[in-house]
Amino acid sequence: MEKKVGRAVLEVSQCDITEMDTDAIVNAANAQLILGAGVAGAIKAKGGPKIQEECNAIGGTFVGGAVITTGGNLKAKHVIHAVGPRMGEGNEDEKLKNATLNSLKVADENKLTSITFPAISTGIFGFPKKRCAEIMLRTVIDYLKGDTGLKRVVFCLHGASSHEIFSDALNRLSA
Repeated sequence: MEKKVGRAVLEVSQCDITEMDTDAIVNAANAQLILGAGVAGAIKAKGGPKIQEECNAIGGTFVGGAVITTGGNLKAKHVIHAVGPRMGEGNEDEKLKNATLNSLKVADENKLTSITFPAISTGIFGFPKKRCAEIMLRTVIDYLKGDTGLKRVVFCLHGASSHEIFSDALNRLSA
């Protein structure tokens, strides 16, 4: 599913984020930038050790923050590591919004034109998918209406239920 927002296209797709050929893919990271399981583990497996080496050199970032590395062996030239909140830590909605917004800003700062997001924090961090879809999509839509060089933003979702949740939210928010 696609929607035009500002000068960009916003897409919701069921896919494998490690196979995306956008300028950057977003890793749902932890604050230490250690590529463990889930999205991060898949990125580590396909991207190779260079990505973790660059993360180690950066050293970490705060919850709601985002940093960039190269994409290693991935099709995407870059990985933006965004640290989403764990449910129960407090102020989760604002932290998820910031992780999304800071990823978009990092993409613009690096003159990227396309970016792919996963559903940040919905895996082992326990964030509810419907709430995640509303927050992330609203943040991206608002951002794309402003001054940005981004031309394509993709939400790459694992599984039919996640795809449906994000598609429904996009239809509501872009109506």
